[in-house]
Amino acid sequence: MKKLLWCLLLAPFFCAAQSYSIKPLHENTKTSIRGLSVVSDQVIWVSGSGGAVGKTTDGGQTWKWIKPKGYEKLDFRDIEAFDDQQAVIVNAGSPAYILKTTDGGESWTEQYKNVDSAIFLDGAGFWDKNKGIIFGDPIGDKMQLLKTTDAGKSWQDISANLKTGLAKGEASFAASGTTIKTLPGGKTWIASGGTVSNIYFSADYGQTWQVYKCPILQGESTTGPFSIDFFNERTGIAVGGNYVKDKENINNVLLTNDGGKTWQKPITPVWGFRSGVTYITAKTLVATGTSGTDISTDGGQNWKHISDKSFNAVQKAKKGKQVILAGEKGSVYRLETD
Repeated sequence: MKKLLWCLLLAPFFCAAQSYSIKPLHENTKTSIRGLSVVSDQVIWVSGSGGAVGKTTDGGQTWKWIKPKGYEKLDFRDIEAFDDQQAVIVNAGSPAYILKTTDGGESWTEQYKNVDSAIFLDGAGFWDKNKGIIFGDPIGDKMQLLKTTDAGKSWQDISANLKTGLAKGEASFAASGTTIKTLPGGKTWIASGGTVSNIYFSADYGQTWQVYKCPILQGESTTGPFSIDFFNERTGIAVGGNYVKDKENINNVLLTNDGGKTWQKPITPVWGFRSGVTYITAKTLVATGTSGTDISTDGGQNWKHISDKSFNAVQKAKKGKQVILAGEKGSVYRLETD
């Protein structure tokens, strides 16, 4: 009777009948996966360290692993795929490269190169199949912004469009390629961390920008938001924390209902540092990181821990229901409901 009363009055979320688990699709590849693009329930692309790119076209039953020739030592922190043939990959560090394939990964074309010792690209997003944006850590105090209007064949430097300079020690994290979020129509959010955390928002394909404070854990080079997602132009989430203290959950998840202008803490936080978050529905979200994975079924207000396994990234299929997690040692898992 006491348990029933607790469920009814205090915590219906934690007593819900539906439960979640994770199922392995691939493991034991010598790459740390951070780039993840789930095109559909069948087509999944991943990218990571050691120049590795992986692809499945049968929902994860079989995988093809590729290393673009001449780029085998790069760490591809983000990948944006359009179908089973076309994808764009971005590496972290200098020199910075953007590569594109149009033949399923058999060959790759270098579409951008920057040898500046300070260049460090963090993530990419596409508003549609032709228009996309990539951002990187500041050079001087200017966030690096690149834009394409031809599906990644060429990139224009639009860094000058962001008039606000970044603070000393303010940058972004390339932990999962998801400190950037784009929605159709030109809406873009970019999260920064480190000494200061901000949300940079553009409603017009990166032409003009607004800056909002993000009151997540910050102040050190290892702290801030490591992933953001928006269900629509108003409803969003930011997760992160301190990656060197990945079991701490001090102020490392925030919610917004006004497009990132203001942020609020949930009732029950995620269980530790999180580097990936995604909306499955308006109410159901999943967040993951090196200390495990959590689920919310009430719009992010309360979180339940479902696994201790380490991952870097999580994403729902753009066209479909598949939810994929990816991380170290080539781990690719699927979220399942029991």
